[in-house]
Amino acid sequence: MGYIRKSVFWLHLIAGVLGGLVIFVMCITGAALSFEKNITNYIESGQRSVKVGEKRLSTNELLANVLNARPNAKPASLLVVNDPVAAATVSLGREGRLFVDPYTGDITGEGSSGARKFFGTMTDLHRWIALSGDGRAIGKAITGVSNLLFLFLAITGIYIWFPRRLTFRHLRARLWFRSGPSVKADHFNRHNVVGFWCSLVLVVLTVTAAVISFQWAGNLLYTLTGNEVPPAQRSSSGSGLQAESPISAPANIDQLWSAAERHSHGAKSISLKLPVGKDAVFTIDEGRSWNVFARSTLTLDAATGSVVSWDAYEDRNSAQKLRSWFRFTHTGESFGIVGQFIGFAACLGGAYLVYTGLSLAARRFSRWLRGRSRRVTDTAL
Repeated sequence: MGYIRKSVFWLHLIAGVLGGLVIFVMCITGAALSFEKNITNYIESGQRSVKVGEKRLSTNELLANVLNARPNAKPASLLVVNDPVAAATVSLGREGRLFVDPYTGDITGEGSSGARKFFGTMTDLHRWIALSGDGRAIGKAITGVSNLLFLFLAITGIYIWFPRRLTFRHLRARLWFRSGPSVKADHFNRHNVVGFWCSLVLVVLTVTAAVISFQWAGNLLYTLTGNEVPPAQRSSSGSGLQAESPISAPANIDQLWSAAERHSHGAKSISLKLPVGKDAVFTIDEGRSWNVFARSTLTLDAATGSVVSWDAYEDRNSAQKLRSWFRFTHTGESFGIVGQFIGFAACLGGAYLVYTGLSLAARRFSRWLRGRSRRVTDTAL
């Protein structure tokens, strides 16, 4: 083994030992989250669908019915899909959501608490290793660094995997599973094979995760695409006071909603952030971009209904569009169900790589201890 190859191997081993357990948790939870939306949509399909009525309620009537039925509710947003059989969705933030019949105003359901609790736990583990409160910043830092270690492992793994002699005999041993004379040989073969089939996908998943996790990685994306880095956004200090204030829809909410509909005729969905303050902020899925997750933002003056700003997806710079792609490529959703299956398989493969890698590292360490013990014994004799 050459000096460079040997150095890379040891760095690969050390990185795997340092980040192995957290990487394993992120891989398992990532696999569980691969089909979160598909599963929850299926479980909640009865609550999400309604019978077509004669006339849809106005936005004001819809919210009034929700607040009458749930006086203590604090709606965070209202989403209406351009589908006659789809229920409207009122998000309650961390408290869940309500599905509302847009024709009668009746609440058709509150979602599946069991499914959402399970996926909520998986998300907490995946992002913050289940730390809460002030500990989330620490958890995010740990998962972020572990993700960078995982990226390093994926890249160095490709280098270590690549045979020095590019022949069919050498490649075959690395491309498919074969039984070995020992557990160590089996784990070595499977580590190489799984690493080959999963490594490129894992590079994509870890790169996109880095851009999501770290401000410097997001800024680097702007720099590499030749765009100006946006100023850092500060968290709103008044959000807690807003949460304590009573929620009520502005008197002209129907006019504001109509203005949003006129601004983006035929939109797939329109969402309004609640409560409405000085400005009414709408998120609009126009359904015009080849990026199926493209969203535009319309901000209206809540008092007059005049346009304050129109942030169209198609007008955004390349870095902003890439960030949108990165977000949903990380979950596999950018490429539909096929991408989700690939991401799911790669996450399971990543977990298996951690298992076999730690197993091989433990055997190497055990062999070193035995050899050291023998040397000490021989010296004593």
